[in-house]
Amino acid sequence: MSNITAAMVKELREITGAGMMDCKKALTECNGDFEASKELLRKKGQAIANKKSNRETKEGSIYIAEKDKKAALVKIACETDFVAKNDQFKDFLKKIAEQAIEVGTEGLEDKTGSEGPIKEQFVQTISKLGENIVFLEGLDWETDENGTIGCYTHTNGKIGVMIEIGAESAVDSSTLNEIARNIAMHIAASQVEAIQESDLDPAVVEKEKNFLVDQAKESGKPDNIIEKMVMGRLAKFKKEICLLYQNYVKEPDKTIEQYLADSGKALGAKLVAKRFHKVTF
Repeated sequence: MSNITAAMVKELREITGAGMMDCKKALTECNGDFEASKELLRKKGQAIANKKSNRETKEGSIYIAEKDKKAALVKIACETDFVAKNDQFKDFLKKIAEQAIEVGTEGLEDKTGSEGPIKEQFVQTISKLGENIVFLEGLDWETDENGTIGCYTHTNGKIGVMIEIGAESAVDSSTLNEIARNIAMHIAASQVEAIQESDLDPAVVEKEKNFLVDQAKESGKPDNIIEKMVMGRLAKFKKEICLLYQNYVKEPDKTIEQYLADSGKALGAKLVAKRFHKVTF
């Protein structure tokens, strides 16, 4: 078939997402055979992806999708800030996150979502945008019937937070969602290492203790005084990096622990911060 019409090119473009000229060229090479043209474009897309696979990816974005009692976060890198801000890239991020809710984020690239094989979706997007695109990190959670997952992504897509808040009994879900989102926003704006002191990584505490000991020794004070100085500063450090003891950014006169307690009283059920995760670019 030598007559390749504009309608044929348009249809192939809508199906594959490839450029108009690429679609016309594929149809011409395949004598108007749609299936053969789609396969040719797929192979060309893979070839482009292979060529770009070693290129450095320093930019990118984070997206969190929510559905019912589930949420999934994906962190995907690209080469330039220009592409990271591109609407096509943002749509791709959203599409991948929404599929991750259903199929999970572990081994995501080897899975098949509602839009087809995830790896193939990456290949197509690399071909469209002309940059290497890499899946860096993912997380998917599900909470129980009385809980909620608060999600917050900073407007520039460089910070993403998920936190699970549980309630001891059924409460108004929209209010609970708002509380959880407020705390997620607080975490995005703060340095948070753990929910409470007992959750702290011992390695983090030990590292800070060693730093404080070295710092205190420079004062020239006796060892017994140094020990008291270090213990006091270490206790302060622990409180500063634990979520529950921090001053709530929206209401600095109360801690997050107090905010949860007050919110729980208003809802008629005790609220508990169960887990959180923060991702940055």
